[in-house]
Amino acid sequence: MRKHKHPYRIRNVFSRLNPLRIFPWHRDHYPQTLRELFETSTERFAKRKFNRFVDGTGGYSYSGFRYRCDRESQRLSRFGVSAGEKVAILSQNMPNWTVAFFSATAFGRVAIPILPDSSEHEITNILTHSESKVVYVSKRLLGKLSPEIIDRMVLVIDIETLEIIKKDENAFQCDGWVKNPSADELAAIIYTSGTTGNAKGVMLSHRNLCQNIMEAHKAERCFKKDRFLSILPMAHAYEMALGCLYPIYVGACVYYLEKAPTPSILMAAMKKLKPTVMCSVPLIIEKVYRKSVLPTVEKSRTLSWMRKHLPWLFYRLVGGRLYKSFGGKLHFFGIGGSKLDPVVEDFLKRCHFPYAIGYGLTECAPLVCNAMVGRTVVGSIGIPSFKVEVKLHNVDPATGEGEIICRGDNVMLGYYKDPERTAQVIDDDGWFHTNDVAVEDKYGNFHIKGRLNNTILGPSGENIYPEEIEQVINNEEGVSESLVMERDGKLVALVKFEDNVLDWNLAGEDKFYETLEARQKALMQSINKLLGKNSQVSEVDAMKEPFEKSATQKIRRFLYKNARGDGSKKK
Repeated sequence: MRKHKHPYRIRNVFSRLNPLRIFPWHRDHYPQTLRELFETSTERFAKRKFNRFVDGTGGYSYSGFRYRCDRESQRLSRFGVSAGEKVAILSQNMPNWTVAFFSATAFGRVAIPILPDSSEHEITNILTHSESKVVYVSKRLLGKLSPEIIDRMVLVIDIETLEIIKKDENAFQCDGWVKNPSADELAAIIYTSGTTGNAKGVMLSHRNLCQNIMEAHKAERCFKKDRFLSILPMAHAYEMALGCLYPIYVGACVYYLEKAPTPSILMAAMKKLKPTVMCSVPLIIEKVYRKSVLPTVEKSRTLSWMRKHLPWLFYRLVGGRLYKSFGGKLHFFGIGGSKLDPVVEDFLKRCHFPYAIGYGLTECAPLVCNAMVGRTVVGSIGIPSFKVEVKLHNVDPATGEGEIICRGDNVMLGYYKDPERTAQVIDDDGWFHTNDVAVEDKYGNFHIKGRLNNTILGPSGENIYPEEIEQVINNEEGVSESLVMERDGKLVALVKFEDNVLDWNLAGEDKFYETLEARQKALMQSINKLLGKNSQVSEVDAMKEPFEKSATQKIRRFLYKNARGDGSKKK
C-alpha cells in the first residue's frame, strides 16, 4: 500500500500556487500619470462599482465611468478646449465631480478644483487668474458665478446632469486636441488661502498626485471590496488624493452624501453604509468626543466609577460603542488638516479606535508624514511618508525645535504665475519649507509645536506657540473654540463659548455683562493654572459668532488680527 506523504503533498500544493496571488503587494505597480491610472483601473475593475450616493443611487461602474469621461472629453474638444487648457470644477461632492476631473486631467487638460464654500469674489478671482475656459458647476452654486464670468466662459456645464448651461457658439470648431500627459506635466491647480489670506495657486503635476497614491498604499493597504465614505470637499488636496484617487487605484467604491455632513446625517449614513475607510478633520471627532462621549460618561455613575477604577474595561466598553456608531466596519479613519487635540487622541488610542494621523500641505499634494493605525504616538504626526525626505531646518539647540522641510516627488511645481513666492518656499536643493515648527523624538516621530508666522516672542525672547495655549482653552468646560493673539505685548484669548453658556439675546443688559465678566474671569484663572509662566493669558474676549474657517476647519487667523470680542464693550 502506498504511504501518504503529507509533508510533500502540502509542499507541492503551495509550490503550484502563484505567490503573487497570495501576496499581491509583490507586484505593486504605481501609475506615473492620471491617464495611466484612468486606463489601468477602468480596464482592470471594469465591472465593479465605481461610485454611488449613500442611498445607492447615481454613480457609475468603472467601465461606465471611462465611457462617460471619453464622451465628455470629446465634447470639450468639439468646443476647441485642448490639452493644457483649464477646466474648473465648482461643486459639492458627487459622482460627476470625478468625471469632470478626469475628463480634464486624463486627456492633458488642467483641472481647477474650487472649494464649494468659496465666496463669489474668491471664485471670480480664481477663474480669472487661472484663465479657465470651462466650468462644471452644481445648481446650488451656480448663483456664485457672476454674469461677467459666465459670459467669458466657452462652456458652463451643469455637473449634476452634464447638460450645457451656456456655450460659445463661435468656439464650436472641432479643433480641440488632447494628448497623453507626461508625469511632470501640470495636472491641477488648487487655490488655497490657508489661514493667512492672499490666495495661491498650487501647481500639482501628475507625478505629485501619483506619488501620493503610492504613499497612501504603502501606509494603509486598501482593497477593491473597501467602501470609502467621502465627507470632506473633493476640491481639497487631502480628500482628492486619499478619498478620490487612491480608491480608484485599488478598485474600491466611493460613496457620497447628498446633503451636508451634519452629525445626524453622518451618523445615519455610517449606520446604513458601514464604511471601511474614511478621511476626516479633527473637528469632527473632537465634536463627537465632547458632545456625545463626555456627556454620556458624566451622566452615568457606573461609567464614571469604571473610568477611575477599571479603566481597561471602561475604554473597551465605551470604545466599542464609539466604533459601532461609525458603522462597526472601519479599519481606517484618517485624521488630517490640522492638529488633533491630544486629550481626544489619548482617548481614541486607549479605545483602540482605528484612527491614523496624516500631516501634509496642498503644496505636497498633500502627504508629508503619517502615523498609521496601531502605530500612533499621542501628539505626533508620525514619520516621513514613503519616499519623502523630511528633516528639521535651523534647529534651536536649546529646545530642539526647527522648521519642517521636505523633499520628494510630492513637492509641487510651484505657485501659478508667482515665481517669487515659489522661490521663497522651495530652495535651490528642492527642499520645501513648510513654515511648521516641530521637534523630533528619539524614535523619529515629529511633533508640531506651531506655525512660524504665528509664533509670538515672549518677554525673555522665548517662542510662544498660540496653538498650544488654544488646546488648553478648548478643553475647558463650556468652550467651543478659541484663538490666542498678542495685543499690546500681552496674550489675549478670543473665545467662542458654547451656545448654552451665554444668551446673546440679552446683550446690552447689565445682567448679561455681569455673567460674561464672571465667565471670562473664571476661564482665565482656570487656564492660567495649567499654563507656564510665559504663556499666561492676560485677557479673555468673548466672540458671538463662530470663527471663519478654511476647508479643513482651521481658523483663518488673518481675519482676526485686530479683532476684539463682541462682548468687550457695551452697546
